[in-house]
Amino acid sequence: MNTLTNKGKAVITGGSVGIGAIYADRLAKRGYDLVLVARDEAKLKQTAARLTAETGRNVEIIKADLSAPADLRVVEQKLATDNAITMLVNNAGLGGTKSLIDSTPEELDQLIAVNVTALTRLSRAVAPAFVARGTGTIINMSSVVAVLPGVLNGTSSAAKQYVLTLSLSLNDELSKKGVRVQVVLPGLTRTGFWDHAGMPVSNLPQDRVMSADDLVDAALSGLDQGEVVTIPSMQTLDTWNAYVAAGSAMRPFLSHSKPAERYKLSA
Repeated sequence: MNTLTNKGKAVITGGSVGIGAIYADRLAKRGYDLVLVARDEAKLKQTAARLTAETGRNVEIIKADLSAPADLRVVEQKLATDNAITMLVNNAGLGGTKSLIDSTPEELDQLIAVNVTALTRLSRAVAPAFVARGTGTIINMSSVVAVLPGVLNGTSSAAKQYVLTLSLSLNDELSKKGVRVQVVLPGLTRTGFWDHAGMPVSNLPQDRVMSADDLVDAALSGLDQGEVVTIPSMQTLDTWNAYVAAGSAMRPFLSHSKPAERYKLSA
């Protein structure tokens, strides 16, 4: 099948398997050519060949470890210079279930490098080109742990909170310039993450685990509906809007020239 629509190129990090590969399938069927970024070259080639055969779209691959500065620069250069790119899906990410003190410094460094540093730099690489053309879409994959800091690894939760905060800020900065930003907050999702974390997905409450296909389809539906924040499991955004409103209600009390009365020392 070769779709007649040409919507430009979508760059998908972590695009060889799992959620990234499903995004690749869906976007190719929507009329995007693809640039898939991942560490495993064999899986990249396999996924690219399958998608080309099934959709007729052009699929490029970039073998890159986004925690390695040299590899990250290659992807940045592609984003900054290929004028056909119209979408970036920052899907690559590392998670953890071990506590901070049970994690090695190297594990924490790699998690932050991929989830925070790479996502930020890739967004920064493509944003000026999107602004110059007055169009483009950035999709960032966060997680519901962004608002549940006691769940899983604290560093992982903090990194996903960073993704959420950065995405909201980017939307404020770029939406007036024609660039769309969406941040997706999945809950429990049936992917290989759980096996790698030593917690098989079969051990999780099955009524709370969403398939990766349903997740991506819901996320793209949210994008179609103009959502900035998409939480696929949430029936309405009323609860999210209340969460945002609670934060806004604190604003008048967050900065003042004098300390609060309860902090004043007795004479």
